[in-house]
Amino acid sequence: MRQSVEEYYGRVLTTSADLKTNACTTSCAPSGDIKALLGNIHEQVSSRYYGCGLVYPPLLEGRRILDLGCGSGRDCYVLSQLVGESGEVVGIDMTEEQLAVARRHVDWHMDKFGYGRSNVRFLKGYIEKLDELDLEPGSFDVIVSNCVINLSIDKAAVLREAASLLRDGGEMYFSDIYADRRIPRHLAQD
Repeated sequence: MRQSVEEYYGRVLTTSADLKTNACTTSCAPSGDIKALLGNIHEQVSSRYYGCGLVYPPLLEGRRILDLGCGSGRDCYVLSQLVGESGEVVGIDMTEEQLAVARRHVDWHMDKFGYGRSNVRFLKGYIEKLDELDLEPGSFDVIVSNCVINLSIDKAAVLREAASLLRDGGEMYFSDIYADRRIPRHLAQD
């Protein structure tokens, strides 16, 4: 399964218009503040966004954030603006093609945000095997993931690995697909 996911997101999809389903898309408009931050994202990064919506936690200034399955980096660049120049955002993805897009636009975004140095970095890796990356345990304030954990072959390992990287009191925010069939109307409205 991992190989087919990597193939689809790395080589088959070139823009969000190529998605075969709308199951993993964002249908509602973001808040005004987030919409303004999204306006600062390079078009080549935004056009390769395949998420289903990310909850942006409050009070992120100066925080250290890990994005699991960062893709082309759209959410990382929004978070970069929220943590400010003194914070840091680390994006993890398994697809070299997506990471190439994210990395190619680091300097452009730092100039756009008026930062003197980069506060983002992108690492290639598997979200089930975060221990194989050079990440210090207990070093992140917040971990986010946008419609990626459902693609993992070992969801328990993802959550275990993520928990090991959170500081005491750290938080994890993720949006995802939680069912593989339509939910009856009465349950969806409950």
